[in-house]
Amino acid sequence: MSVTLADIEQCREVVDAVALRTAMEESRWLQNIVGGQVLLKCENLQRTGSFKIRGAYVRLSRLSADERARGVVAASAGNHAQGVALAAQLLGITATVFMPEGAPIPKANATRGYGADVRFHGESLTEALVAAQEHADATGAVFIHPFDHPDIMSGQGTCGLEILEQAPQARTVLVPTGGGGLLAGVALAIKAKRPDVRVVGVQAAGAAAYPESLRTGAPVALQRMLTMADGIAVARPGDLTFAAVRDHVDEIVTVSEDSMSRALVLLLERAKMVVEPSGAAAVAAILDAPHAFETPAVAVLSGGNVDPLLLGNLIRHGMAAGGRYLSIGCVISDRPGGLATLLRDLADAGANVLEVVHERTSVSLHIGEVQVRLSLETRGAPHAEAVLARLREHGYEVVQ
Repeated sequence: MSVTLADIEQCREVVDAVALRTAMEESRWLQNIVGGQVLLKCENLQRTGSFKIRGAYVRLSRLSADERARGVVAASAGNHAQGVALAAQLLGITATVFMPEGAPIPKANATRGYGADVRFHGESLTEALVAAQEHADATGAVFIHPFDHPDIMSGQGTCGLEILEQAPQARTVLVPTGGGGLLAGVALAIKAKRPDVRVVGVQAAGAAAYPESLRTGAPVALQRMLTMADGIAVARPGDLTFAAVRDHVDEIVTVSEDSMSRALVLLLERAKMVVEPSGAAAVAAILDAPHAFETPAVAVLSGGNVDPLLLGNLIRHGMAAGGRYLSIGCVISDRPGGLATLLRDLADAGANVLEVVHERTSVSLHIGEVQVRLSLETRGAPHAEAVLARLREHGYEVVQ
């Protein structure tokens, strides 16, 4: 059941027939932060909005006539769902996809748009996977695992071959990681041809199953997950992907929700790239530790399927994480002109006031005092610190 370079290379013609050879974009703004060349492998621009079509099409294209007639079933938070749905549509196969309750609406709608029957079950991908397997057992449909299958890993590995061809000078490749299908495939391809290249998997800190699994020596399931990065929220590594990651990946790092949202905003603002939180994980790792990865470095943007409503929240969260939004409390005199003076001081400091709320009923306030809660827009973390310093210089008691 192991995957070799030959397996991945055999998938090239199959994948090239349906998938895009996605762009490799140089990122000058990241280069200025890191001090060396950084490139973005833009799988967010892939068909279906993520890398998943690579593995899904390879898997379905290799089904026998009898298996195709029985149809396929999958479970996914959205990206694998769309990959399977499109592959099934292209190959004339009936597809059923189980998604967790609360899965992003655009991902569900896109999956239906490719002709799949979408069913919601459970609160997590783990529960949806159980339902999909039960459906397969009851109907005879072929279960298409999102990551733990040689065909899936081989198909995803074609992304690794493209990285080496588009960036032969690369010294480090960072890959967003959930169950490990993309990471395993990319690592197998790269290490077979360029063992000197460092391959790093990046997981959301709130859904990081690999660190403990690698310490234990076998896949270990997380008891709970808490992350906005649904694309990499997988509770347990696969058996095949775990072995490949253990043997071929140099390091696993984790990133916080703040880091991913900050990376998402910067990619939108500086690179003009729309990515989902999981798709921004590799860039988040670089921003967290700008000098930890040898350059030239390649960051894989694994997906761009993000709900517009969530995107708005993520932008606000990312701007706050980057010091662009500042929420503070100030105690001022409850006299005419007190608030006007505070607002004038903020204007002089260059801060834009978004919201003001008065609070007069607090045991911590003296008679004649009022606490004002303010939401401010700043030009970034250094400016936010300068605003706070200016307020304190003017005698304000500032609470963050």
